[in-house]
Amino acid sequence: MKQKQQGTLEKQKARYQPVVEQIVERWAFGKPPLEATGKPSGYYRLTNYLLEYLLANGAFPKGIHAMPEGRDRNNTIEPSFPVDFDSIVGDIVFPG
Repeated sequence: MKQKQQGTLEKQKARYQPVVEQIVERWAFGKPPLEATGKPSGYYRLTNYLLEYLLANGAFPKGIHAMPEGRDRNNTIEPSFPVDFDSIVGDIVFPG
């Protein structure tokens, strides 16, 4: 039973991953990349947050959500930041 649930979860992640990447790339556009990753600060936190949100809710987030604090690879605290999902989701269609 647990294996079946894990397989279902992996299928959902695979279905949502392209739209998560599309939304996060919209958010990242124009933000300065970090030297270590080539992505803006918060990129991976937002990616994980959005994927977990889609898995838990089966819908896009609406309005402004605060991304949790994080830590970089040097264990330095990265502050929370707001994300306006209405503006970055735009006309993207939820995967069916």
